[in-house]
This record gives sequence, structure tokens and C-alpha cells, in this order.
Amino acid sequence: MTAADYPEQLKTLDATLRNIENVLDVDKLRRDKADLEEQASAPDLWDDQARAQEVNSRLSYISGDIDRIERLRSRLDDAGLLLEMAEAEGDQASVGEVGDELVALAKAVEELEVRTLLSGEYDSREALVAIRAGAGGVDAADFAETLMRMYLRWAERHGYPTEVYDTSYAEEAGLKSATFAVKVPYAFGTLSVESGTHRLVRISPFDNQGRRQTSFASVEVMPVVEQTDHIEIPENELRVDVYRSSGPGGQSVNTTDSAVRLTHIPTGIVVTCQNEKSQLQNKASAMRVLQARLLERKRQEEEAKLAGLKQDTTGSWGDQMRSYVLHPYQMVKDLRTEQETGNPSSVFDGDIDEFIEAGIRWRKQTEKAG
Repeated sequence: MTAADYPEQLKTLDATLRNIENVLDVDKLRRDKADLEEQASAPDLWDDQARAQEVNSRLSYISGDIDRIERLRSRLDDAGLLLEMAEAEGDQASVGEVGDELVALAKAVEELEVRTLLSGEYDSREALVAIRAGAGGVDAADFAETLMRMYLRWAERHGYPTEVYDTSYAEEAGLKSATFAVKVPYAFGTLSVESGTHRLVRISPFDNQGRRQTSFASVEVMPVVEQTDHIEIPENELRVDVYRSSGPGGQSVNTTDSAVRLTHIPTGIVVTCQNEKSQLQNKASAMRVLQARLLERKRQEEEAKLAGLKQDTTGSWGDQMRSYVLHPYQMVKDLRTEQETGNPSSVFDGDIDEFIEAGIRWRKQTEKAG
């Protein structure tokens, strides 16, 4: 892009941003923000802690959306003004600055545009993420723990609150399974494209002969249940078992039977929770996860019915959606979108936005094609 292209690029970015502002309905966002601020200032708000956290979470997210849009609009206007002044004065250095800013603006507008693609029925929900070690023995368990850290670091990078409900440690290293929540609006729509089977290829640190090992872990993303969902579970359809929580290597971390295992008898779905200190808290958390699993099962069944297809409701997007290769070369590649990078360590440290954005665009294109 040369300096002669800058005015046209400014027009294109302006049109794209206006479309985003219309789709996200910025005026409605401002009204929602004012309403939430009024609720947040109510003196009795914290009488209901769950409600208070929901109000504050939504307020924080909506405020962030508005600030992001307003900052981009301001930057775009400033770039246009700077270009006019620079051209009038023949200031080539300032024209160069405009070029750099247009590159940064194009990336920021593209990232915001992805947000407009989250229009599914449950996309605006918070998310529950379940990770399970698959084939590959101790390497798979270690990989599952690495994936959990990756998603928690991603959330931390964005300032999204998380809550870990359950971590079932493997005997030698890593995790058999883990379940955690990402407590921010649109977390489900954003992370749902991460569902599927992840594959790791590396020289195993657990193999004394230094052989290459392929291991697998599955990621399941579910929308958090809200009061309007009417997911009722009759007591006679539920088996409740209690046991002692355990930490890495099977060592006890709790001397009372506070961990809870729920089995939904009709579907065979099993949920455990052991990270809270009391049995009551663990049961409440496990019920939330079970309801989310049942809601996700219902959602996928409805999607399959609409598409006239039968699909397995235990996973999404098919097998091996992403490969993480550490040997004989370094690469992370999404097998659906072809998105790839040669920096696995950055990905494992939570730098996965480009993969998520590519996945959201891929899903939208797939839906249109269908």
C-alpha cells in the first residue's frame, strides 16, 4: 500500500467500522450500560452475590465494547485529519506515520469485526470448558494440563475472570480431566470453535529412550445455563457419590468427603467437582456443569435435526482440529482453517486469538455454505 492508497483505505475502514457500529447497535449498548450502572449502584445489590457478579460482569464487558469502538472511531478520525495536514504541508514523515497507523487500524477493525459474527442463540453466554486426556498415556495427561494452562493464560491476557471447578490429576504427571468456567459474556461464542480433538507431537520427556510421541486431548466448550433455560433434573434421574478430594500423585488434599460425583442416569453423563472446600459448594458447582452438559447436548441435537443430520453429541467440529508439533519442526496448525504459526511456545502461553478468530470466520462460512 502506497501513500496514494491511504485516502481509499481510510474510506474502506470507515465503512467497515460504521457497519460494525450498526450491527453491534452502539446506541443500545449505551442504554444497556446506563441500565446496568443503575443496577450496580443499588444499595441491596450484594444481597444476592450471584446476581451482583452477573451485573458487574456484563457492565464491564459492555463498557469494554463501547470503549473499544469509540477508541477506534477516534483513531480513524485522527488518522484522516493527520493525512490532510501532512499532505497540505508536504510532510512525508507524518504521511509515513499515517501509513503505520492504517496498518494497525486495519488489524484492530478486523478483530472487532469478528465480534459481529457471534450471533448464535447461545453465543452471548459465559463458557464452561472441559479438557480430557486422550490416547498417549502420561504424555496425553501432560498435554491436557498444558491446554488448560493455555486457555487460562488466554483469559488472563484479556482480563477475563475464570473459576476452576474440577481438576482430576493423573498418577505420574498432568491431568486426566479438568473443568473451568470463563465468566464473561460471549465466552461461549468465542471459545466454542476450540471444541474438538487436539494433537501433540514431540519427543516425550517421559520416555527414557527419547522417542517421538503423539498424544491427544479433547476440548469441550459448553454454554453456561441461565434461569430461562428450564433444565430440570428430577432427583430419581441423578446419582450422587461423595469422596475425598485428591491432588497430584493421588495425595489427599482434603480429610473429609467433600468431593462430589454426579451421574445423570438417562444419559450416562458423569460430572465431578472437588475444588471447593465444602460438599455443598462442590455439589452446586457440579450441578451447574451437568446442566451445561445437558444444554449443550440439547443444542447439538437441535442443530443436527435442523441440518437433517445425525451427529455425535459428545464432541464438536470432528477429530484432530489442531496439531501442535514440537519435533522434528516447530508448528501449530489448525486443520480446518489452515491457520498456522511456527511459535508453539507463544501459543501455549495463551496467544491463540488468531486461531480463534480464524475459527469463528470458518464457522460462519461453513454455516453459509450449508
